[in-house]
Amino acid sequence: MRVCAVVVTYNRKDLLLECLEALRRQTGPLDAIYIIDNASTDGTPEILRSKGYRDCAVIENPIDGSEIMIRYVRLPVNTGGAGGFHEGVKRAFHDGYDWIWLMDDDAEPLPDSLQGLLRYADDDTAALANLKVSPDGRPQYIHRGFFDFNSFGTFVRPVTEDDLREETLEIDHASFVGILINSDSVREIGFPRKEFFLYYDDIEYCLRLRNEGNIILVTDSIILHKEASKKLIKKKFLGKTRHIVPFENLWLNYYGIRNLIYLGTIYSKRKVKFYVSLFRNFVLMVGGILLLSDNKYRRLKFLINAYLDGFRGRFDNDKPLRILYG
Repeated sequence: MRVCAVVVTYNRKDLLLECLEALRRQTGPLDAIYIIDNASTDGTPEILRSKGYRDCAVIENPIDGSEIMIRYVRLPVNTGGAGGFHEGVKRAFHDGYDWIWLMDDDAEPLPDSLQGLLRYADDDTAALANLKVSPDGRPQYIHRGFFDFNSFGTFVRPVTEDDLREETLEIDHASFVGILINSDSVREIGFPRKEFFLYYDDIEYCLRLRNEGNIILVTDSIILHKEASKKLIKKKFLGKTRHIVPFENLWLNYYGIRNLIYLGTIYSKRKVKFYVSLFRNFVLMVGGILLLSDNKYRRLKFLINAYLDGFRGRFDNDKPLRILYG
């Protein structure tokens, strides 16, 4: 059983190093780490070279002395998390690894995280998932769950505290932090959809994985997710605090709106409720822009395009930058 970890990174070199150091200390057998760098501009290549994580290096696991191959792949442009995981899964699959363990650069697996998953690895399992927790130990429930296409939202009903009382739990969805994928499933369904860029690429991929077998959450196998917080502007309106995305960061929201609408048009089981919810959310967002936000015209144009592209299934990932800042 050959296992490869795939780590996607972008401009978070310090967090990346913490992730890599945690990976090299796994008590379970890890054969390789593929680092997919989305064209970082913060000196990531240089610091990786200085720490011995570059140029097809081999590092030693200090716990058992085993060797772990390092493959560093620098992409020419930022392809988002979806593009990075597409590239990493594709390379690991073609290189013949049996299981592919995915995570972002802000993840930190515990020493026994991989070993805990591999106890349940078998041919009938499409994927296994660590339990994601915050650094303070609180489970991140929303990142593990069950599909619910009768409602509008993320289309995922999160696991609950009661669910976690079981040693293992069959789920429908696990985010791309701490999911161990069976290469036999990859052979049947292909790779993550790189055109999603950010957000909901994991949901779309798990929809395909569930057609090939079970996704099992191993509740005592932990992976930390530091998840850098988003900076929001707080404004008071009608006695309540409203949160507004700063204009310079707004472009990232395009992918979430577009991808969620796209998935809803395909998978939602209650189309009328879905469209009513979309219209309601659209009106609320327009109202927030007109009453509270700066750059109103560009924000409105941005929102309309995100909605239309989701309905039409158009994946032009440079578009939000052109609309907002071009």
